[in-house]
Amino acid sequence: MERTGLASGFCLAAMLASTATIAAPKGTTSATVERNGRPNIIFVLSDDVGIGNIGCYGSDNFKTPRIDALAKSGTRFTRCYSAPLCGPSRAQALTGRYPFRTGMTSNETGQSLKPANEVMIPTILKSAGYVTAAVGKWSQLPLQPGDWGFDEYWRFQGSGKYWKSQGGANFRNGESINIGPDQYIPDLMHGFIVDFMTRHKDQPFYIHYAMSHMHGQILKTPDSKPGSKDFYADNNRYMDKLVGQLVQDLEKLGLRENTLIIFVGDNGTAQGGVARATVKGRPLSGQKGTMLEGGSHVPMIASWPGRTAAGKVSDTLVDFTDFLPTFAELAGAKLPEGVKIDGHSLAPMLLGKSRTPREWIYVELGGKWFAESQNWKLNKGGQLFDMKDAPYIEKPVSADTTDTEALAARKQLRAVLDELNPAAGKQSGATGKAGNPRQRREAGAAVQTTGSAVRPNRPLLTQQERQTLSPQERKKLRAQRQAQQQAAGNRP
Repeated sequence: MERTGLASGFCLAAMLASTATIAAPKGTTSATVERNGRPNIIFVLSDDVGIGNIGCYGSDNFKTPRIDALAKSGTRFTRCYSAPLCGPSRAQALTGRYPFRTGMTSNETGQSLKPANEVMIPTILKSAGYVTAAVGKWSQLPLQPGDWGFDEYWRFQGSGKYWKSQGGANFRNGESINIGPDQYIPDLMHGFIVDFMTRHKDQPFYIHYAMSHMHGQILKTPDSKPGSKDFYADNNRYMDKLVGQLVQDLEKLGLRENTLIIFVGDNGTAQGGVARATVKGRPLSGQKGTMLEGGSHVPMIASWPGRTAAGKVSDTLVDFTDFLPTFAELAGAKLPEGVKIDGHSLAPMLLGKSRTPREWIYVELGGKWFAESQNWKLNKGGQLFDMKDAPYIEKPVSADTTDTEALAARKQLRAVLDELNPAAGKQSGATGKAGNPRQRREAGAAVQTTGSAVRPNRPLLTQQERQTLSPQERKKLRAQRQAQQQAAGNRP
């Protein structure tokens, strides 16, 4: 398995640098830190946002002109994969390690993460002279962001926090913040980011921006018109607005040209929005919380003006372990010693250099897992799926197939799973679905089991879908879910 080490990280940093010095010693002030071509890095992690929520991915019902503009200024990835649920996904991104290594295999197992055993992105980048901040959601991850290496943070308790009326505390660097009844929490978070960037514009910085949008509870936004009955679309637009404001503020501060922005979703679209999150006229297979494509196939955009190719679309396979080694290499930072990093650095590819693409990605949630290549997917139980029509259709392949391509794919992916051996890792026995009412609300209001997109004992359509979708849309969605139920019968 590829692991980006110290030598390659320094090699790339040297290529970027205009001087010989690479990384400033830990503890240096902003006045003494030299950038040497290293970018600021802003990791924008939207919540419950699948590809069907983003215009440039072919969304039929949502327009995101500012996010689309970000994609035009950089590279849009069409095959990025997260874990299918918030907590495991975030832990995977921050540690560069798969859930069976960290123990965070579900939202219920966050306490398995300990600073004594795991090293997160901010600690690594701080060793190279970066100043770091975390903003937004930090509910499933244990301790405070400061315990994991963030110099400053604004965090809220729970998920999908927009207004004070929802309850839950907000903290800035450990101190409780009093939110006014008319203050919009996402706007306050944005203000925190602008203040942080302004104070540290002369020093390379890393910002982990965990947005409120689009996690439920879906409420009105400051831009919702009186009498609006579509708060979901209002929130999708406001998410897009915030991304645009971030770009504008970077430009005002003179920082845009030296800032890498990564925009991703933490998992697929949740049940409340999945019926409308169709792409090019077709519903996706599955949704948040499922082991189907719609659970973990997420948008990813990388933009660093003058460095990343503008307007490029890449089908390179990416999974969430790749961010840590990528950021470390761009920063010229060492990876932690004695810790297995699962990710592959994307830095050479982002900068237009050649690299060997990933041959597979790995997804895990609640005791279930699969490995997926460009055209095939093999799950824990040994079921192979033809993914040539993904993310719409996942076609089960017969166990007695004689197709040579399918047989080769099964052999390749079985070898991957055998080498990873997740069953021998930290498996908690958690199901991957939230276990109490609060956890269920924070998991997206209606997270289903990881085994299938629709439980056989539930109606194929929700009451809201029956009331809001056209007859043709209801027919298409009903047929898709019937097919998913049939496929689910073949899964362990």
